[in-house]
Amino acid sequence: MSQTKLQTWPQRSLEGPRIEKRGSFRIAGLRRHYTDDRISNIPGQWQQFVAYLGKIPGQIGHTTYGACLSPANGAAGIDYLTGVEVSSAAGLPAEFSVVTAPAQDYAVFVHRGHASQLRDSLDAIWQEQLPESGFQVSAAPADSPVFFECYSERFDPRTGTGDVEIWIPIKLRENTN
Repeated sequence: MSQTKLQTWPQRSLEGPRIEKRGSFRIAGLRRHYTDDRISNIPGQWQQFVAYLGKIPGQIGHTTYGACLSPANGAAGIDYLTGVEVSSAAGLPAEFSVVTAPAQDYAVFVHRGHASQLRDSLDAIWQEQLPESGFQVSAAPADSPVFFECYSERFDPRTGTGDVEIWIPIKLRENTN
């Protein structure tokens, strides 16, 4: 699919959205439940997960993901999975969870600030940019990411800086012409 016009939001170091079509893929890693009062513990989850990198059976590439999911038991808050793409669930550590992101169209936003400012960008996406874009969010199937963060080699985990892509599933309007 072609990319849409890229907008820049300098006050929040945020760009987008561009539209991408992505095939189905699996993310495997550590899954934890968070409520608003514990959300600041997510960096600690990343620190735990980093110890597994390079040793995960079936890992595809070097990109890491932060997948936000609806809690399995319907509790308040979110489930957050720190993971990597894998070819299968075979041989994964017992403490790992696996989720599948379905083939989907996505609105992709790029956060270019420090990782500590990611929450500001997420707020701007959900409260301003996504509603203004006219795109409708696509409901995530059970145990699939509501959205995910993509940390490529352009992100430096030592400094917490670099590009972070935020992928939100959307429904594209049918062309009626």
